[in-house]
Formats: sequence, C-alpha cells, structure tokens
Amino acid sequence: MSLQRNRQIVKISILGIIVNLILVGFKAVVGLVANSISIVLDALNNLTDALSSIVTIVGVKLASKKPDAKHPFGHGRIEYFSAVIVAIIVLAAGVIALKESVEKIINPEAADYSVLSLAIVAVAVLVKFFFGRYVKRRGKELNSGSLVASGVDAISDAALSLSVLIGAIISFVWHISLEGYIGIVIAAMIIRTAVEILHDSVNDLIGARTDNELAVKMRQAIMKFPEVLGVYDMALHNYGPNKIIASAHIELSDQMRTREIHRLSRRIETKIYEKYGIILTLGVYASNESGKSKAVKQKIGEIVSGVSSVKQVHGFYLDEENRELSFDLVFDFAEEDVAGKVEEIRRLVKEKYPDYKVYIIADTDLD
Repeated sequence: MSLQRNRQIVKISILGIIVNLILVGFKAVVGLVANSISIVLDALNNLTDALSSIVTIVGVKLASKKPDAKHPFGHGRIEYFSAVIVAIIVLAAGVIALKESVEKIINPEAADYSVLSLAIVAVAVLVKFFFGRYVKRRGKELNSGSLVASGVDAISDAALSLSVLIGAIISFVWHISLEGYIGIVIAAMIIRTAVEILHDSVNDLIGARTDNELAVKMRQAIMKFPEVLGVYDMALHNYGPNKIIASAHIELSDQMRTREIHRLSRRIETKIYEKYGIILTLGVYASNESGKSKAVKQKIGEIVSGVSSVKQVHGFYLDEENRELSFDLVFDFAEEDVAGKVEEIRRLVKEKYPDYKVYIIADTDLD
C-alpha cells in the first residue's frame, strides 16, 4: 500500500467530512425551521457520511502499518473492517430514519417551507451528486473499497435529497404532506445501501473468489514461456486492496534439470511481479508424454469423464520405475462426497492397473 495512495484517500475523506458537515448544518437549520422531518433525516444521513469518512481515514492509517512478526502480510485487511463499520453506521441511520418516519405518518405535522429553504435543498442535491461521483471515481482509481462505498452512498443521498425536494415542492404548492412517506423511502434506500456495503466487505474478509480476469491474464502470461506445458491451481490470496500474493503449479517436462527449472521459475516470478505487482510462488508438475504414459493418461481421462462432478484432471505422472500413478482432480463445489468419489476413481484405476500404486489429490476449484 503506497504512501501516495494513503495520502490521496485521506485527503478525499477529509474533503468529504467538510462537505457533509456543511450540508448537515444547512439542512438541519432548514428542517427545524420548516418543521420538516424528511429534511432533518436527510441531515442525519449526511452526518453518517461524515462519520463514515472519519472511519475511512482511521482504517487507512491502521492498514498502512508495516508488516510485523504477528502480521507478516501487513495490515491491509483493516480497510475491509473500516468498510464494515461504515455499513453499520449507515444501517443504524436507516433504522432511525424508518422509526421517525413511521411516527410522522401516525402523528402528522404540516411543514412550513419557504422559497429559500427549497433553494438550499436544491443546491444540496447538486453538491452531493457531483461530489459522490467524484469520490466513487477516485475510489476505483485508488482501489479503495471504503471510498467507493462512500461515493455510492453519496450518490444515493443525492437521489434521496431530490425526493425530499420534490415532496417539499408538492407541500409548498399544493399543501399536501408527504413527509412521513418520503422518510420511509429514505430509510429504505439507506438500509439497502448499508446491506450492499456490508455484503461486499464481509465477502472480502471471509475470502471471496478473487478477480477471475486477473487470474486469466496471469495464466496467459505464464503460458507464453515455451517450456511451460500448463498452468494449474492458480490461487490469489487477498491481504488488502493493494496486497495480493499468488501461487500456482506449472507443468514442465520431466527431462528438465533442477537449475533449468530454477532459472525458468525466477523468470516467470519476476515477470508477474513487474507486470502485476504480485508475488508469485510456483510449484511444479512433471510431465512425461512418451511411451506408455500417454496411453495411460488417456485411459484415466476416460475413467474420470464418467464422474460428472469432476471439472478437471491435471498433474498426471506415470512413474514406471517405481510403478506409481499420480494425478489431481478438481471437483465442483456442489459435490458433497469428494472423498467417496476419489476412492471410487482410485478403485476403477486400480482395476485397470493393478500393479501400480495410485495417488490422487482432490484440489479446490480456485479459478
């Protein structure tokens, strides 16, 4: 996580705090003077945005701490925790807004708007909308989930403020009060936004499947090395927005010498780091397609094809000298009895090749 990135996130977050506090001040005054619950709730929503920006700043500061003995991969995931806290703050605001709006419907009170109050709300709508777009764009550029979440929330706030403005205009012109009902719409939108932010952040913390497009590009880059016969078990481990560590197996001819494998591995790892900024660790599958090996591999492929939950077979190797067969199987996540399927396939292979020891590893479908 670069120092420049941290500074940019903090700078944008501070700007967000200032903008939101200014909006809170104007809306709170207008809402209280006009006796408008919808505008007061809109001000409350802006206040949660200011608090969210403060949480974002604290999260970035903590996430930028250097790796230590207890956290060798750094503290980048703290940013995901900050996004969760933002979501909880937004959710709390939504629940409060819902409660106040229902009470306003049960016990309605007429609001007293003026042209000036309507003008202030209109300006607030424009400010919030364009600021939200700016924060969201910068969040994507800086790969900051917290900033993107804040930007999305700000755009939603602009839409909510627009509904408040429309309701206020209707009340001002036709004397029809929609305060409580608009408040419920605001509350629903706030709660929905909170749930979406919480869903994405929790997924990052649990360990959701990483960017498949990135994995594909990395695999393609590795396959450009002529010595590489295949790339398998590509795993991308996310330790923060800018901290990914990867691992993969490459299939190489069993005729390659140790120093040749070493040179090739270093070239591949260096290329991936220079191109994607990702530390890659490589394992090796030996390949032998000569003589009996090719026929046995084809026969095992036929046996495995009868098991619908197997998505891939790789890492096959026939060791004639030690009379051993080994290969990996990738199962669909829907398969509930992986161990049973492995034993079934092992039995079928042993029936065909009784003189061989059979080693099968069940791999996870990582990509």
